[in-house]
Amino acid sequence: MIALLLIGAAAGPSKHERQLAGDLDRIFNAPVMEQGLWGVEVKSLDTGRVLYAHNARTLMMPASNMKILTLAAAAETLGWDYRFITTLESPGVVQDGALKGDLFVRGSGDPTINARSGRAAALFDEWATALKDAGITRIEGDVVADASAFDDRRLGQGWAWDYLDAGYAAPVGALEFNENIAALSIRPGSKAGEAAALELPPNTGLGLIHHVVTGESGSPTTITIDRLPDKAWLDVSGTIAVDAAPAARDVAVATPSLYFAHALILGLQARGIAVHGLPKEFARPEFDVPTEPRHALVESKSPPLADIATVMMKVSQNLYAETLLKAVGAAKSGLGTAENGRRAAAEIFAAWGIPAGGYVQADGSGLSRYDYVTAELVVTLLEHLFKDPRHKAAFTATLPVAGRDGTIASRLKGTRAETNATAKTGSIANVRALSGYVRTRDGETLAFSILANSFTIPAATVNYIADVAVETLANYSAR
Repeated sequence: MIALLLIGAAAGPSKHERQLAGDLDRIFNAPVMEQGLWGVEVKSLDTGRVLYAHNARTLMMPASNMKILTLAAAAETLGWDYRFITTLESPGVVQDGALKGDLFVRGSGDPTINARSGRAAALFDEWATALKDAGITRIEGDVVADASAFDDRRLGQGWAWDYLDAGYAAPVGALEFNENIAALSIRPGSKAGEAAALELPPNTGLGLIHHVVTGESGSPTTITIDRLPDKAWLDVSGTIAVDAAPAARDVAVATPSLYFAHALILGLQARGIAVHGLPKEFARPEFDVPTEPRHALVESKSPPLADIATVMMKVSQNLYAETLLKAVGAAKSGLGTAENGRRAAAEIFAAWGIPAGGYVQADGSGLSRYDYVTAELVVTLLEHLFKDPRHKAAFTATLPVAGRDGTIASRLKGTRAETNATAKTGSIANVRALSGYVRTRDGETLAFSILANSFTIPAATVNYIADVAVETLANYSAR
């Protein structure tokens, strides 16, 4: 009996753990957040002990912490070395330097064909060289974008209509150029009172409704962009000073495949290959009928998933996350749909001991307000990824580092958590999240998830409270 009592006493929280819990209680029970909601869990990955829990099993909107779930499913399904493949192919023949037929570009979802690290330019160089090596200096047919690897549902489930113009809500597709974002240019007129000039790149699928006027010299530039959910029109209003430099706003394109095809035409023409046809979208046949066989001219691979995931997590790139969710669905079910991706992720998480009722996944990025997780779930995923040697190094390398890079480059500076804590942020209206790892004063590794919902105080205050909690964990000692 005495031995049993001693074992039971030893299993309880230590004096230091009780003090840590008290410190965190004071942080998360601060009156400034009395109308908001915190969901928090802290777990030692060295001992397996939960050191702190506050509404840890309450379903909360995660914002971009949903990317942790999406990446976990992608890493398990595809592997960290997975590369997307994009192929140039044609049913035509080459005669006297001419491709007699259409040039198809067939994608599988590569999100990296953009300006980051000059990837798009390098890829167009590669393709132009390969075509020339095949004896092609002109294309007499059209350039056809085949994005049939993914379905045509380009927006995430539960996305709000009032940000569909924004670059962070770009539609997903199996062909993605420049992250499916276009720059809207606004230039002042020659004198105050004149209409300003608006310009978009070709084949964005967007029209413009013009309500921007030129303001007096030195006046502020104020630009508002609205897009109704069932319209491909941007209603642009505001003012720009007559002496102002041209302004630019990133907007989400409406027709990703045509946008890609047009960019490819321009890229090939700039590299000495004439294109006589037009950009077109490949239409998936309504019935299962044979199509004209195509032969591959060049096949290109993306950087590995490890590199793609690092961009996605460090800068919280939504399109990358939506692409990975559909890629998981394609790998498991043959067609890249969000539903197939969610189903595959649920199977993985169930195998990891996570019940389906413990979360709700609507999209891949966390932009949807239909997404729900618990702090306990997030910590369980963080623990699984950390303890699996297939995932540990690659996954932890994707996370922003406090005070150094990514979305927490300016946070936790001058504290013991600086360059120590690695964590994924989350941010949508009235939601903030911070989940990841931190080492204590003793070198003990803790996994933590801090979710905040339903607040109306400034988001900077919520972030500050979360940062104080992480700093407290970094200063913790069990001795």
